[in-house]
Amino acid sequence: MALRKPATPPRSATGDRFYAWDGDTLVLNIRGKPGAVRDAIGQPRGTQLKVSVTAAPVAGKATAHLLRFLAPLFGVPVGQIEVVFGRENVNKQLRIKAPTRLPPPIAWASLPDQ
Repeated sequence: MALRKPATPPRSATGDRFYAWDGDTLVLNIRGKPGAVRDAIGQPRGTQLKVSVTAAPVAGKATAHLLRFLAPLFGVPVGQIEVVFGRENVNKQLRIKAPTRLPPPIAWASLPDQ
């Protein structure tokens, strides 16, 4: 029995963008770069936002470092950032509960209506 290709490809929670809002939770697709020279948020590339961290990619340590780097930039404690998938992979999806700040390139205009 041959497998059939789905009629339409599955869409991510963010659709064609690197981020989306689910109520007051920001869903963010990340393309990580561990072992970088410095921690930095880069530019979006397709449906992912490039984020570089200095931590080595060993047993999820780079992801833990990524969360500690991003938390103050979004104005949340680390516990308000959930790794949906990709804890030990460069491709990740994060859910950030009720961010109080948005670093570039996410514009303040993207905030959900209050």
